Amino acid sequence: MILPPSNRPVHGDTVEIIASTTSLTITGSITSQGVLRDGCGLVELTLPDADPQQRRDMERSTWIQYKLYRGGALVYSSGHLELRETRRDDNGALVLSASP
Repeated sequence: MILPPSNRPVHGDTVEIIASTTSLTITGSITSQGVLRDGCGLVELTLPDADPQQRRDMERSTWIQYKLYRGGALVYSSGHLELRETRRDDNGALVLSASP
């Protein structure tokens, strides 16, 4: 059974993202975690530094769906999420914040 992300991070090594403007597969250290911000539940997907074009494509997107894998096994599959924010964290990783 694949549970939705909670405040406990779920780690993976590959993510397949389908977005309103693109689809892509990213490998590396990836984290999916539920967060509460301003009373709103969000999913934050933290990706290794994507190439600039992938980052721009994600910034233009309005929604995403993703599948997170670890060692080839599916660990999380999201529903259709509205992309709320695209930003860089302190380490330069790309962070996507989305809500149902």
